[in-house]
Amino acid sequence: MDSEKFFQTRKKLGKTQKQLAELLGTSLKAVHSYEQGWRSVPAHAERQILFLLSRMRGHNKGLKTCWVIKKCPSERKKQCPAWEFHAGRLCWFINGTICEGTVQKNWQEKMKICRSCEVLVSLL
Repeated sequence: MDSEKFFQTRKKLGKTQKQLAELLGTSLKAVHSYEQGWRSVPAHAERQILFLLSRMRGHNKGLKTCWVIKKCPSERKKQCPAWEFHAGRLCWFINGTICEGTVQKNWQEKMKICRSCEVLVSLL
């Protein structure tokens, strides 16, 4: 997540830098640094802020699950943690999902796919 996307997401959440720092369990200085681009947004902060955004009231109405969007075959769904944990709208939050036919090695690799996927893009 780049500094501009971090800033825009904070605004969508309706939080001040101080309030977001408290939610992320970090310092106000860290949030300021993320928004200014002086520090890159760590994976745990990106994950948390996206999760908070996904949980806003009314944000999930009418959204399709990932397995519907990706047209996953039954065998793939049965192997995927998003299906197992009924998290088809939070698939981007769960490591080990089978996106693009394979499990990604880490959060950064996963997010390369997720950032262009309809499930996550609908939040932003």
